[in-house]
Amino acid sequence: MATCEVIVIANQKGGVGKTTTAFNLGAALAKEVKKVLLVDADPQGDLTTYMGCSNLNNIPVTLATLMNRAINDEEVNSKKAIIRYNEKLDLLPTNLELSSLEINLVTAMCGEYVLRNIIAELKDNYDYVLIDSMPSLGLLTINTLACADKVIIPVQSEFFAAKGMSNLMSHILKVKRSINPNINVGGILLTMVDGRTNLAKEINSEIKEKYGTMFKLFDSQIPRAIKAAESTRTGESILEYDKNSKISKSYMNFAKEVIGCDREEKTRNTDVWIR
Repeated sequence: MATCEVIVIANQKGGVGKTTTAFNLGAALAKEVKKVLLVDADPQGDLTTYMGCSNLNNIPVTLATLMNRAINDEEVNSKKAIIRYNEKLDLLPTNLELSSLEINLVTAMCGEYVLRNIIAELKDNYDYVLIDSMPSLGLLTINTLACADKVIIPVQSEFFAAKGMSNLMSHILKVKRSINPNINVGGILLTMVDGRTNLAKEINSEIKEKYGTMFKLFDSQIPRAIKAAESTRTGESILEYDKNSKISKSYMNFAKEVIGCDREEKTRNTDVWIR
């Protein structure tokens, strides 16, 4: 199998479509015949629920289980936590137990690398590992960034969408300098775009003006669609729930962009990330 790429879907702002993007990008990559592992690193467990695990408390082995074992220097065996979604798509689930883990990470030896060691045990079996991170910049998020090759940032198509992004970019840069020199920003994805207005164009211009010289702004834009919300109740990706919809086609185009970026990786000057 080709070298696995670990991509974190991150934004410290909630409600921007991180979980929806993680699942549907994973499903789209799987349709492109890529083997994908989705990792739910948000204690709310929305990705785990979205993928059909309705009773989070009954999952025998979760990400929290593995991380606690690693912190306590016990045998981890990451593969026991994997849930098969379909032939090309797997899930490493989570639940609220993960929320109490952050305290343990503070005192753990090399606590910022706990997740990286778990992912390292799994990544040889996949083309992509996609991590749905929590909307914060705490130690759990640092753990996701410590094992990432790229960060994809979903940004809701609304005024002041770029507000607060400087904090995230600065955080990523600090991780790059001190913890993970291999991490880069893979790109910014506009989500919940309302095609009936000119707002998306204005937000696109705002982000391009501020970040366009440093980061990729994906051509694909994810439209606002009630079908996406409906699919969360069925345990299906939008590609399964309504494969001919505009949003399904947007995620397929986005997956092709992600694959294309891997083939045509460009070097960027990370020293000028934050203006």
